[in-house]
Amino acid sequence: MSFLYFLESIRNPVLDFFFSTITYCGDEIIFMALGMIFFWCIDKFKGYYLLCVGFVGTVINQFLKMMFRIPRPWVKDPNFTIVESAREAATGYSFPSGHTQTSVGLFGGLARTNKNLAVRIVSIALCVLVPLSRLYLGVHTPLDVGVSIIIALILVFGLAPIFKKGENSPKVMFILMGVLTAIMIAFLLFVMLYKFPADTDPHNLLSAKKNAFTLTGCLIGLIIVYAIDLKWTKFDTKAVWWAHIIKVVVGLGLVMAVKEGMRAPLEALLPGYEDTFARMIRYFLMVIVGGVLWPMAFRFFPKPKNKKGGNE
Repeated sequence: MSFLYFLESIRNPVLDFFFSTITYCGDEIIFMALGMIFFWCIDKFKGYYLLCVGFVGTVINQFLKMMFRIPRPWVKDPNFTIVESAREAATGYSFPSGHTQTSVGLFGGLARTNKNLAVRIVSIALCVLVPLSRLYLGVHTPLDVGVSIIIALILVFGLAPIFKKGENSPKVMFILMGVLTAIMIAFLLFVMLYKFPADTDPHNLLSAKKNAFTLTGCLIGLIIVYAIDLKWTKFDTKAVWWAHIIKVVVGLGLVMAVKEGMRAPLEALLPGYEDTFARMIRYFLMVIVGGVLWPMAFRFFPKPKNKKGGNE
C-alpha cells in the first residue's frame, strides 16, 4: 500500500485525466474492436491470435479472482482514496487486474507480431501505461498488476508460435481451439458448481458467471467462424483504403447492433437465464455476424492495385 499512497500524494487534475483516459485502453470494447479490425483488414491469423490471447487471459484472470477473492485496495484500507471516476468500472475482486491482463495481452500481442517500429513503440508504451493507470487510479495493488502482466506475457509469447504453425495447418488450429474450449468449459463448470464460501460477494460471483458464459459463446463462435472460413468463406483481408473504413465502421455497427438488439428478445425467450444462456447466445451471434456474415460482403470491395496495374 505504500506505493499506492505515494501515487495518491502526487495526484492532480492533469494526471487524473491522463490516466483515466489511458485506462480505457484495457476495456473489453477496445480488445474486441482491435481484434476484429485485424481479422477484417490486416491479417486473419493475427486476429485469431489476439482474440484467443484475450479470451484465455480473461478465463485465467476470472478464475484467480474467484479463487482468492481479494478485496479492492480501498476496501482493505478505508483510509485510502481512489480517483472517483474509476470506481464504476472497478467491479469484481481486486486480484489480478483485468484491465492489465487485457491491455498487455492485446498490445503485447501487437508488439510481438508487428514489424512496424512505431506500432511496437506505441504498443509497448501502452503495456506500461495501462497497468500504471490502474495503480495511479487506486483500483489495484502492485501484486494485482504484476501477476496480470506475467500471465499476459506468457500467453503472448507462448501462443504466438502455435498460431504461426496453425496458419498452415488446420489440424493444429482445431487441436488448439479444442484445448481452449476445454479450458473454457472447465471454467464455466467451476463458477456454476464450485461451492464458494458463504462470504463470497454475490455481485462478484454473478460477474464471473456472466464472463464465463460470454467467453464460452465467443469461443464456440470463433471455432465455427474458422471452420466456415476454411471451407467456404475464404475472404481476403486486402482492399483499397476506403473499403477498410467501410469494413470497420459497418462491421462494428453490425456487431454492436446484435449485442444490443438481441438482448431483449433473448432475455424474453429465456426468462431466468438472462445472465447465462441468453448472454452466451447473444455473444455467439455477435461473433458469427462479425466473422461469417459480414466478411461475405468483402468480395465486392475493390482490391488495391499492384505495381503492374492489376488487382492484387
